[in-house]
Amino acid sequence: MANPYQVPPPPAPRRRSGGSVVAVIVLAVIIIGGFIALQKLNKDDGKPTASPSASPSAKPTAKDPGSPESSSDTSSAWKVGDCGGPDPAKAPDGYKRTGCSDSGASFKAIDIKEASILPGAIQCPPGTDLMIDVSISYGGTKSGIPTNTVCGRNLSNEHPGDAGAGGGQLVKGDCVTSQAKEVACGGSGAQKVLALVKTKSECPSGTTDPIELTIGIGRPYDVICTDG
Repeated sequence: MANPYQVPPPPAPRRRSGGSVVAVIVLAVIIIGGFIALQKLNKDDGKPTASPSASPSAKPTAKDPGSPESSSDTSSAWKVGDCGGPDPAKAPDGYKRTGCSDSGASFKAIDIKEASILPGAIQCPPGTDLMIDVSISYGGTKSGIPTNTVCGRNLSNEHPGDAGAGGGQLVKGDCVTSQAKEVACGGSGAQKVLALVKTKSECPSGTTDPIELTIGIGRPYDVICTDG
């Protein structure tokens, strides 16, 4: 006969499994290893480089008249008064910053504009002979992030950006053909630009042949007022 007052023995202790401990250790090693790899990657790729890269020249077209020759340079920040010239390592359209007294200097920066992704949105001052797109690249890549546009004027006596000379951005005083292509004034079929406006109604007196352009995103004008 069982004793009703007998206390049952305590349950046997459960054996702890070693598998969970191993899993925790493996997970910790993976996390630490990933953190170290990420830190090394940031150290290698997080520094901007100064290797220049060139883009093809942008020639004037009837749809976007007056577009200056444009190239790119991934060197550090430019400022007004800096000089530059062709970069032999990135010929034929590459440029680099140089000393103004250097034999390779060909232009001087007369203005610095913020970069824009909109074609035609950047308007350099009159007398600009060429525009250089400046960008910063990371991790040794050839292409970069646009930062500024350098408005340059030639150090020589040749200034295609002057009004009427047939180059640079289109400005009042330049000449165009009936197809809105910029040409030097004085030539056959050259029409004098009297104003650059948004609508024909804004053209000044003396306008005989307003030329309406196709839509240009970022361009500050849509009509070229000419004297025909």
